Amino acid sequence: MDRLISSAKNPKVKQANKLWQRRQRDEQNLFLIEGYRELLRASEGGQPLETLFVAPELFLGNNETKLIEKLSRRGAELLQCSERVFRSLSYRDRPDGLLAIAPKQSRSLEDLQPSENPLFVVAEAIEKPGNLGTIMRTSDAVGVDGVIVCDRCTDITNPNVVRASVGTLFTLPVVETTTDETLSWLKERGVKIVAATPSAQALYTEVDLSGPVAVVVGTEQYGLSQKWLEEADLLVRIPMNGHADSLNVAMATTLLLYEALRQKTFNCKASRFATP
Repeated sequence: MDRLISSAKNPKVKQANKLWQRRQRDEQNLFLIEGYRELLRASEGGQPLETLFVAPELFLGNNETKLIEKLSRRGAELLQCSERVFRSLSYRDRPDGLLAIAPKQSRSLEDLQPSENPLFVVAEAIEKPGNLGTIMRTSDAVGVDGVIVCDRCTDITNPNVVRASVGTLFTLPVVETTTDETLSWLKERGVKIVAATPSAQALYTEVDLSGPVAVVVGTEQYGLSQKWLEEADLLVRIPMNGHADSLNVAMATTLLLYEALRQKTFNCKASRFATP
């Protein structure tokens, strides 16, 4: 590494600080990845990095050095900062001394490689970065074939998306596109569109989610658009026995995805042990 960066006026530091703003991320086609877990997953997912800022005084464990060496070998410019400078860069109350500048990457629907019995998440116009990141984290846990972000309100490289996803943004197939393109793509492939809405009659546990399925969820305030409600093959709801009429969109997505996973797993096991 070169000499220690001890001034927040350093050009690289100033560039990084600008990337907390969406306009700057869009203009520069760059974004920030902060945190050990997030950068580990970025490495696992093949996300390239341009610059890696480190502040060893803030490291929380003993694994950072190995990761830094790996990222440096892959071409990241390594810059060591003073603790004060790093804290001026950080988005967190308790930074862990690792932050990188990365180029944005994009996928199209044609880049997705569905399994024989795929499961997709379609997130329409999600407004809150934390919810979108949590949806990605759940999608990773379930093992979905792709997360399709339609008519986006939230930049998927927003720091809170990266953080809430715990870096699974980099290991998942995530696509940003339009509702019309997504509908056409799903229908061409025979994927059942299951739309979640509080006004549906059927409970999500009472419908068949064992085949190729796309679970579609909508905005926090208004839910899904009329287009999705009209084009869906199934409308489902989650039972609500209290005063609230719906769950947080990320929590609702979690329930729907795990029910789909349960049904797919059960059907797979049942067919495996079925009597010929």
